[in-house]
Amino acid sequence: MGRTREGQAAIIVGKTLLQSAIELQLDWQYRCERGTCAQCRCLVEEGHLQLSEITDAEWDRMDEDELREGYRLACQAKVIDADTTVTAKFAPYY
Repeated sequence: MGRTREGQAAIIVGKTLLQSAIELQLDWQYRCERGTCAQCRCLVEEGHLQLSEITDAEWDRMDEDELREGYRLACQAKVIDADTTVTAKFAPYY
């Protein structure tokens, strides 16, 4: 997810990565939208600073190494600024 380019979609400020993916009709699997199932896990490759802080739900569902590597729950990571590109790809556990 990021600025409009082939294979990417426009950033939607104020929404989570999952809300944006749903609105943009991207193929992004999820179940709960609350951070309890972790099915929407993604890897943020670029633009970490444009996202909200890691939530308690993310700390509860993922380990510190995953978070350090850039994994987030798309339902928890809210876009707070669109001054640069945010690149995230769906990366489920299974």
